[in-house]
Amino acid sequence: MERKRTSFIASLVTSLQEDEKLEATKPEEEKKGLSRIEVMNEMLSFLAAGYGTTSTALSWFIYFMSKNPQIQKKIKQELSEYHGQRLSIQQVESLTYLDCVLREVFRLAGPVTGTVRTLTADDQLPKSGAQLKKGDSVMITFYTLARDKRYWADLYDLNEFHPERYLDDPENKNNLSALIPFGGGHRQCMGQDLARFELKIICARLMQFVTFGDGGPELNAGGYDVTDTIKPKKLAVTITFD
Repeated sequence: MERKRTSFIASLVTSLQEDEKLEATKPEEEKKGLSRIEVMNEMLSFLAAGYGTTSTALSWFIYFMSKNPQIQKKIKQELSEYHGQRLSIQQVESLTYLDCVLREVFRLAGPVTGTVRTLTADDQLPKSGAQLKKGDSVMITFYTLARDKRYWADLYDLNEFHPERYLDDPENKNNLSALIPFGGGHRQCMGQDLARFELKIICARLMQFVTFGDGGPELNAGGYDVTDTIKPKKLAVTITFD
């Protein structure tokens, strides 16, 4: 029997309900887990933090599709067997080419520029020999990593949109060191699975029903507008219902 999937938010609520009665009998200093207020705050954080980044990634997806009609065609071919029907979780997860497209969206236009980490001990960078001290802050730039030739196979131009790079070279598919739009390690984004799946569902449904066209070289020029996220500076597309 297939195990029923449970979302992270549903797990938080279920855990709270199961533990609440038991924890209520304990002294305050012995209580474990999250309170109702903490669960509510966590849920609001997931919803709020995920809105701006996911909507930005969706904007970039639409932009890249408008510039690459042949890629849209391949996504639609992958979806053609479902004839516009609602997709199950298993069907969404089986969309391999769409996965590659979204990886390329995150590589070329990740929602954020990078992340900062603070050293907890003295260290030294292995190649440059640069000395780092405990308490130093280190900026990890996702933009630079995604375009660094040392970490990517030399099959396609790293400044161009090519989802096939993840199909033609297996090493690129699992390039965990260079493609980290949600960070890495123990402090990577807790909501990344939700964000990836949410974005994939939205993109799949769009590709089932519409085709995006280029709105013109001036209006649809792209470029970067950096605020709290990295948005397309100029985005103008045509929409055709299939």
